Amino acid sequence: DVQLQASGGGLVQAGGSLRLSCLVSGFTLDDDVGIGWFRLAPGKEREAVSCISPSDDDKYYGDSAKGRFTISSDHAKNTIYLQMNNLKPEDTAVYYCKAISAWGEVWGQGTLVTVSS
Repeated sequence: DVQLQASGGGLVQAGGSLRLSCLVSGFTLDDDVGIGWFRLAPGKEREAVSCISPSDDDKYYGDSAKGRFTISSDHAKNTIYLQMNNLKPEDTAVYYCKAISAWGEVWGQGTLVTVSS
């Protein structure tokens, strides 16, 4: 049973940092799978923040993440991280991780990030 568990959200002041974690189970990061972080803010469309192919470390960053966020994988811990630096109030959103593979797509539950000005 494929499951993703996101954590690490919280309240932070503008300019601060947070590290989100996405613990996966039911598959390994050595498999042919892509893991993405997405966010949904009130009144806005869902946005792809960053994605990684853990098997070859291929990475993608959305425009809002470039230069500030870093995605990484820890195969031993079956965990994908999103390090977010220099956070801005517009980064406030619920952040979700998603696994994409030949067997389909599975979303984790969200973790709320709130950035105060």
